[in-house]
This record gives sequence, structure tokens and C-alpha cells, in this order.
Amino acid sequence: MNRIGLLLARFLEKPLSHPPPFDAVDPASLHACLRPGDVLLVEGRSRLSLAIKYLTQSTWSHAALYVGDALMEIRQGAPAGALIEADLQRGVVAVPLAKYATFNTRICRAVGLAPDDCRAVVEYMIESLGKHYDLRNVIDLMRYLLPQPPVPVRWRRRMLAIGSGDPTRAICSTLIAQAFQAVRYPILPLVSSVFVEGVAKGETLIGELQHIRHYSLYTPRDFDVSPYFQIVKPTIERDFDYKTMRWAKPLNDPAAESG
Repeated sequence: MNRIGLLLARFLEKPLSHPPPFDAVDPASLHACLRPGDVLLVEGRSRLSLAIKYLTQSTWSHAALYVGDALMEIRQGAPAGALIEADLQRGVVAVPLAKYATFNTRICRAVGLAPDDCRAVVEYMIESLGKHYDLRNVIDLMRYLLPQPPVPVRWRRRMLAIGSGDPTRAICSTLIAQAFQAVRYPILPLVSSVFVEGVAKGETLIGELQHIRHYSLYTPRDFDVSPYFQIVKPTIERDFDYKTMRWAKPLNDPAAESG
């Protein structure tokens, strides 16, 4: 199965033709904006990325966690401002921000994450370096690359959870979900309502219970739609002023209005 998974991994990682990025941010701007513990979402261009975007109905196909310079303190030659991610062929590795200089990206920041918990999340990712990618998951993804997979829409997302279950293997978003679950920080918990019988209106809601969703069910889009993660955009963080923008054509130019 591993041999088959490796062959599929090479096939799935080949890039496809893709339009130029519309929201690429240079590494220097990303570095100035990112904080350790931030999740960087990426719109990939490979066959695997296409499958994940299709299955999750999302723009984002990959996720990495920013650990800043934490690796430089314990590993000689580690990149400054590093990301830790689960790579299809190399497993869990540290990469520089420059790797995604020409990709559409989005920064998701856990709101109110305590400093101690933030360090614990970063340390969890560092301790995961060297783990292998879950190639069993790749085989499952390959089955759903058909134009019309025989799977109802509401079930497609769960197809990403059919991994091997081996704790020494990882998938990009599930590894990050495990890191946050280790400090009990919510991403998209399951919510169940608690009711009691009311006097006049039947049932009255008295509270909600949060249940931890299994980490294998998390995908990159979940950090984007989570109500507990803030979206951070470097262009806005840098004191954006639309008055300073230089346009190719004047506002009253008919050609500018039509195109």
C-alpha cells in the first residue's frame, strides 16, 4: 500500500495549469504580519489540491503552521520564520515562507490563545517533524477524482477522514487540528443544545455543550470558517489607504468603467 501510495503521490503532486494568483503576498510582508501559532492556508495547484478543493467545496487545499524562529533555537540551519507542514512525499517538514511567495494565501489566527498554549501548539508541531504523510488517505482521495464521484455531497467531506489511523502519519490540516486540540482550543466543535421544559413556551434553551470533533475530520477550510479564528490580511495590517493607490486609468475614463 505504501508503494502504491508513493506512486500516486508523485502523480497527484504534479502541478496543473493555473491562472496567476490574485492575492499573493511577498514573504517579507507575510513575515512582518505572521505570529507563531498562526495557520497559513494555501490555494494549491496540484492534482491533489484540486481533489481537496472539490471535496471540501473550498478555495483552500493546504494548511501550515507558522512557528517563527522557534526552530532556529534547537536546530542549526533551520529557516528563519519557518512554517511546519505535512508534505505528501517528504512527510512533516519545516519550510521557509518563500515557498508560497506566488500562491494565494490566508492567515488564520486563534483569538485569545494564551501564550503558554501558543507555545504548546508550536512545540507539538516541532515534535511532529519527521512523521510520514498518511498515504492511505491519498489512495482514498484518488478514488474521488472522478468527474462525478458516486458519493452524496454531504458525505464527500468525510471521505478525507479515511486515513490509516497510524499516529506516526499525518495530514496537513489534521496535524494542526491535533495541535490545537492538545490545548483544548476550539476549531469547529460539535454543539448540542440542552433544553428544559418551560412554563409557557414549551422548551427553553438553557445552554450548549461543546463536543470535540475528531481531528481526522478537519480540512483547511475549517480554519477559515471557524468563529474562533481571526482572518488577518497583510495589506490591511500595513496601514492600508486606498487614497494612495495608483490606478492605470483615471476614474472618469470610459475604458476604465467598462473594463
